[in-house]
Amino acid sequence: MHQPTHDRPWAVHLHAAAILSLGILAIGAPHVVLLSGNRVESGGFSWDFSMGLGFGALAMVTLQFAMTGRLRWLTHPFGADIVYLCHRYLSWGALALMLAHFGLLYVFHEPALGVLNPLEARWELTAGRVALVCFAGLVVTSQWRELLRLRYEHWRALHLFLAIVGFAAAIAHVLGVGNLTDTPEKRALWLGATLGWAGILVFTRLLRPWAQSRNPWRVVSNTSEYGGVHTLELEPEGDGLTRWKPGQFAWLKVERSPFSLIEHPFTISTAPEKGPNVAFSIKPLGDHSTALAETPVGARAYVDGPYGAFSIDRMADAEGFVMIAGGVGITPILSNLHALEARNDKRPVILLYGNPTWDQISFREELADIGKRLNLSVVHVLDDPPAEWEGPHGKIDADVLRDHLPENARDWPHLLCGPRPMIDSLERDLKAMGVAERHIDFEIFELV
Repeated sequence: MHQPTHDRPWAVHLHAAAILSLGILAIGAPHVVLLSGNRVESGGFSWDFSMGLGFGALAMVTLQFAMTGRLRWLTHPFGADIVYLCHRYLSWGALALMLAHFGLLYVFHEPALGVLNPLEARWELTAGRVALVCFAGLVVTSQWRELLRLRYEHWRALHLFLAIVGFAAAIAHVLGVGNLTDTPEKRALWLGATLGWAGILVFTRLLRPWAQSRNPWRVVSNTSEYGGVHTLELEPEGDGLTRWKPGQFAWLKVERSPFSLIEHPFTISTAPEKGPNVAFSIKPLGDHSTALAETPVGARAYVDGPYGAFSIDRMADAEGFVMIAGGVGITPILSNLHALEARNDKRPVILLYGNPTWDQISFREELADIGKRLNLSVVHVLDDPPAEWEGPHGKIDADVLRDHLPENARDWPHLLCGPRPMIDSLERDLKAMGVAERHIDFEIFELV
């Protein structure tokens, strides 16, 4: 059974443990360095605790740039979706530490804050307030982007601007205030944090786009599928994807500069065995996806990937697979099925596929064709079936699961892909049926 060494469980767990250890070290190391050597005079517990909260917040903010930098060595053991989700929660944590840092000083050491008017305040104190406002703006605009009616591309540019200004202001605040920066070791700490932040920024915004500019792709076909989906097939004009696994996704830019901020993640719907060409199946849902679905043949594109861990390559020991998809969520499932087909893998696969109507079932003919060469059972579930329909209808719920999943499938991997409410509901139903949480796998596509 196919499984690269780096996807074997022991390798993934070891890799994950190393990254988590590095993260804890990155947050804890500043406090160790700052408390070493000559100690500055303490201002009391509330003062020292406030300083510790501030430095902890800055360490967490520095980590955020690495977590959003699409560093493949960082995302590999967890999946990019989990790393982005962790980034979101840590952002709230970092902001809470900053507010607590300011709040303790305001309550117990108000004179140290000086005047609030930036025209009269010391510059280093104003820099700290600028940093706080920037990071608060980052969290608020990310959490409530749709409520604020921020288009994705506008939000992304704002996010980058606030992050750069906020971090630069925070470092200026620390150095300007001068607390706990009295020795070469401590100044080296902040220099290292700054250089690390700058290095990630240069890599993600300059070096990686430059590398992409030397490896463009060309759109060679745009195929209309059932359900309004369009499949773009891309051919590499330079190097193709490396370490590509079925079920992964990539960030796509079409007819834009590789340095453009306008890009979106899409699942690669073909398998590595059918490369080097890649295909992205896109459903027009507004914003950039509608324009992408109309991409003409011959258009130049840039691909950043692959990313993700939603792959059968992580499940080499499985006796079979349960796959459940809703609508365009079939694309990573399709990629995994193509890989099983290419490998002549005869393990049983049960696919439950939900759609509004028969005419909206994307890739239904392709699935039927794949089923001729795989041990594949496809169960279509329709919201609004035709009069002659004899299969299940409505949503994929507990009754459908019980009717179509045999008892011996409880220990198989269950790969789910679809709208978040569907995933949440299926996860509850599968657990109620006795499927262990470790056998339920899905990706969180709401990355922002």
